[in-house]
Formats: sequence, C-alpha cells, structure tokens
Amino acid sequence: MRVLVIEDDRMIGESVEEGLKAENYAVDRVRDGEAASMALINDVYDVVLLDLGLPKKSGIEVLKDYRKLGGVAPVLILTARDTSAERILGLDVGADDYLIKPFNLDELFARMRAILRRTAGRPQPAITCRGLVINPASHAATMNGEALQLSAREFALLQALVDPPGQVISKAQLEEKLYGWKEEVESNTVEVYIHHLRKKLGVDFIKNVRGVGYIVLDQP
Repeated sequence: MRVLVIEDDRMIGESVEEGLKAENYAVDRVRDGEAASMALINDVYDVVLLDLGLPKKSGIEVLKDYRKLGGVAPVLILTARDTSAERILGLDVGADDYLIKPFNLDELFARMRAILRRTAGRPQPAITCRGLVINPASHAATMNGEALQLSAREFALLQALVDPPGQVISKAQLEEKLYGWKEEVESNTVEVYIHHLRKKLGVDFIKNVRGVGYIVLDQP
C-alpha cells in the first residue's frame, strides 16, 4: 500500500512516515499545499493523510482540487483544528475521516485500515481468497489453515493482488505500491517476489496476463 503524507510540521511528519514504514507501507511525504497538489496529479496513492494548516495552499483547497479532478483515494485529515465546523467542512469537501492532533499512531493505522476496507467494499478485517486469509492488522497470513512465512514486501505485494481479487495489476502498479520516491527499485524485483509467492501458494495462484501484468482469480 502506498501512502502520501501531507504535513508541514517536521516532527509530526517524520514520526508518521517512520511509523508507516514500520507497518510496511510505501510512503511519500510533502510539506506544502502546492507540492501536495503536484504529488496527487497521477492519483497513485491508496490513502492520503492530509494536514489542513499548510503553507502555500490550504489543505481544504488541496482536497477540493483533488476531488474536482476525479481523485478517488481515501483522504484522512490530520489536524489540530477540533471545532465541529472544521470537521464538517473537511468531510463535506471530500475527506473520508478526521483525526485530531495529537494522536496515537496505532489509532491512525486502525483508521487507515477501516478506510481501506470501506473503499474495497469489505466489511470484515480479514481478506480471504481461495484458502488464503490475510490479516492487514497483524500482518499474518495463512493458506488452507497453515501459517505463511512472508517478508514485509511479499506480504504487501500479495495484499495488493488480492484486495480485491480478480483485477489485473501491472508491474508498474505493483512497484508503486511497494516503493516510495526515495527507494531504488531493481528491474526484476516484482518478478522475484512473484516467484517466491508462487513457491509458497502454488504456481497457479498468481497468473500472468501476457503484456499486461498479474492477476489472482477469486475462483480457481
């Protein structure tokens, strides 16, 4: 999962970024509203964490412009502005949730998981597909009841493929979900992780779609 953190406070931004990376998210961070709007143009993020009190362009304006351009990623507002009017305004212009500073990182992560479940139309915390069960909160996975030993990146890639299943995902899209701006991506990284996952899940679990990408079917 790839997250954009839009936060001008250095200490808060760094703390959130480090916490997200420890939870195996790919993270990009910007510090002002204009940079945020530029980062959002390609709409590649799974979740956006947005501060309201930004320099150069307010968080509300960033959010308004993002939704006007058709941006669909769920947006969680992080702000010290705790009045009802501020919360209502943020939600009415397109935010999905609101968290008041100071906040606990564990609560932030739980709210992000809830937003992602709602976005995927999946009310249950666990992701299930053909005997595979993934728990995003605990980063645990089983196949036919047997625990899977997955690296952080293997887990992230597998979650991207099955949440939801039945969608074709290109190599470039998988790279975007696994790596932030500052991380170097080797040309065969995705293929290596796919190979490792097939050894653990079965060679037919992840299928190639020639010239397009990879797919996990919801039915065998």
